[in-house]
Amino acid sequence: MTEMTLGKALGAGLRRAMQDDDKVVLLGEDIGRLGGVFRITDGLLDEFGAARVIDTPLAESGIVGTAVGLAFRGYRPVVEIQFDGFVYPAFDQIVAQVAKLHYRTQGRVKMPLTIRIPWAGGIGAAEHHSESPEAYFVHTAGLRVVAVSNPQDAYRSLRQAIASDDPVIFFEPKRLYHHKGEVELDAPLADAPPMGLARVVRAGTDATLITYGAMVSTALQAAEAAEDEGISLEVIDLRSLSPVDYDSVAASVRKTGRVVVAHEASREAGVAAEVIASITERCFEYLESAPLRVTGHDVPYPPAKLEKYHLPDLDRLLDAVDRVLDRPNSLTGADA
Repeated sequence: MTEMTLGKALGAGLRRAMQDDDKVVLLGEDIGRLGGVFRITDGLLDEFGAARVIDTPLAESGIVGTAVGLAFRGYRPVVEIQFDGFVYPAFDQIVAQVAKLHYRTQGRVKMPLTIRIPWAGGIGAAEHHSESPEAYFVHTAGLRVVAVSNPQDAYRSLRQAIASDDPVIFFEPKRLYHHKGEVELDAPLADAPPMGLARVVRAGTDATLITYGAMVSTALQAAEAAEDEGISLEVIDLRSLSPVDYDSVAASVRKTGRVVVAHEASREAGVAAEVIASITERCFEYLESAPLRVTGHDVPYPPAKLEKYHLPDLDRLLDAVDRVLDRPNSLTGADA
């Protein structure tokens, strides 16, 4: 086991994928000489050369369009979108081509394309640099959508995404890039848990707290704080947002009977709404109270000085836990 940051783990995953398969190529703005804005690709240009680590123009639609052509020709392109809010110029390429070509050609054309997106808030960035666009891609049939929360998952899931014949939208929580954890670099990829499998991060009995990405850390803090009051929370990291591992989710809900789902993205038509609807369909007779959402607000992402009021925090999570447990002194309202 090697201790490294989530950012370094992603770089190690890219390096290993490129070593294992010479058809893996990287494309993105400033990923070569600069090593990327967040230095994820640092050193890869020197190691693999400019034919495989390609500095592109600032044109996201062109970057993804080029990657589609490379995938047509048997390559496994990995695209870096410099910031989450920059993905929208490539949206047409992703939903009209990347997501549909395999289906449209009845399987004759594969689309082994990975689109890496530094994602979500918490770093005090400028406008268009702290978006949470995952619901758009979860709604788009034909895409896998992954959101990592720790260095081990970052390393392993990125390698799995690149090896997959399906197109993968790969969300990286930028506020966790410098968080450290243990990473097993040499374990065979075949022995790793499937990319779409949810993970029980902390076992509990009183309520299930479901989330993903950087919110997993917040959920664990909430579980520790709740324990001081005698409340046992089970924390689930979804890991995959499309498809969702509803077997693991349902097993937890049937055990606890109470559910809170949290994410940074806006509440309206978000991932939490779909997860709760699916839980209700599968586990209605086990629910002891109505599931609740704790999300970002339905506003454009606020300026840096206000983002702490937008992001779900410990207090908002614990308030929702109090409400599903019908504890006193909780705030009123359907959702947090």
